[in-house]
Amino acid sequence: MLNINATKTDAILDLVLEGRLDTVTAPQLQAAANEQLAGVESIKIDCKDLAYISSAGLRVLLTLRKSIPGELILRNVDPSVMEVLEITGFVDILTIE
Repeated sequence: MLNINATKTDAILDLVLEGRLDTVTAPQLQAAANEQLAGVESIKIDCKDLAYISSAGLRVLLTLRKSIPGELILRNVDPSVMEVLEITGFVDILTIE
């Protein structure tokens, strides 16, 4: 299960994720982001309550990163999620705060 709270302010899309970003929920995140992408230059994702990310979730993050001219920023990343980002090299692709 994944809860998504999306807020768009000017050219920034803020997403707050809660739960698991996996094969089942990745399309949900993609759809929620796609609804808001028009005019978006940067995406900020709060991962404080994101407990798990799979390769499907990573693929959505990569797709979102490629769809905007600015940065995709992950904030408050849980240590278990950070480990996956480090192992896969996503720490070099995304901005992590």
